[in-house]
Amino acid sequence: MKLLFIMAIVALVSGAQPVRAVPSYVDDRSTPQTLIQSLYNAINRKEYARAYAYFDTPPAETVEVYAEGFADTISVEVLTGIPGGDGAAGTFHYSIPVAIRSRDVEGEDHVFAGCYDLIFVSPGPQTTPYKPLVIDKGTLSPAEGSLDEVLPESCGDGRVDVEETLRERARRAFETNYGSTCPAARAEDGQDPDSHMVQFNYSYDEEGAPQREAWLFRFLCQQGAYNQIHVFYLALEGRAPEPLQFVVPDLNIRYENDNPEGAVSEVRVVGYSTHDQLVNAQFNPDALTISSDAKWRGVGDASSTALWLFRSGDFTLVRYDVDASYDGEVNPQTIIDFFTGP
Repeated sequence: MKLLFIMAIVALVSGAQPVRAVPSYVDDRSTPQTLIQSLYNAINRKEYARAYAYFDTPPAETVEVYAEGFADTISVEVLTGIPGGDGAAGTFHYSIPVAIRSRDVEGEDHVFAGCYDLIFVSPGPQTTPYKPLVIDKGTLSPAEGSLDEVLPESCGDGRVDVEETLRERARRAFETNYGSTCPAARAEDGQDPDSHMVQFNYSYDEEGAPQREAWLFRFLCQQGAYNQIHVFYLALEGRAPEPLQFVVPDLNIRYENDNPEGAVSEVRVVGYSTHDQLVNAQFNPDALTISSDAKWRGVGDASSTALWLFRSGDFTLVRYDVDASYDGEVNPQTIIDFFTGP
């Protein structure tokens, strides 16, 4: 602590720039937004070879020449907008709005705004060497104002291609992760999942903060006589799609006279477990809920239903009903209810 204090005094007396903390390493090509963030993360970390490698068309004759362009740069702050673009035959071209503020060794700020063009080749048909999402070129011009003010409204005409990029990544992940357990994951033509864009805020976001975006994908795992089994993938803002796990209560069910076709004497929650496959699952985009309705046998007199609510970037179990008796009647019992108002 004493050494840091002395260093700070020396910096003030000498007029030297204070030592900046090196930002955490970020290398993410999941989306156009995260690739641009990774580019400037590399620049802020002085990792110019990594920044140079994000380009398909070299931004300078050599990486040394590229690095010389940042010789007087201390740090760069970046803001990205919504990418637009088009694609055909498995190749997608994106254009994403970008605004940056760089600080030089003299402590002066410089603001630039414009667009970056990116190229994404669908992973499925590729061989080696594999080509990830790459930057084709960037065109930035000096601007005046805050990053929010100078950020271009658009460089393209929509966000469909972002969805398609994430959809393809989710599809490939589903085929890889569930190829041995889900017959539908081994379909020759692949599977086109249901998809939804959902908006949300984390609990720590400030009141009135802009809503974040996430993409939800539902895949059919297998089809039975009266039940379908589904798997969900969620791509939170700036992240790759990941399989969802759903909390489900573990039940101890007791019947009168130990007869499942008679009356239920007790249903008790004895713990919780997580499931990555749901039965007859549906997503309600208006309520932001995923429901599951599992029939225990074809006539539907015994079943379990569950409801998970999307909030703060995750799905939380808010209701669970069970009809545990095989008595020919539909008479569910609510076990958990954090969803219904008082």
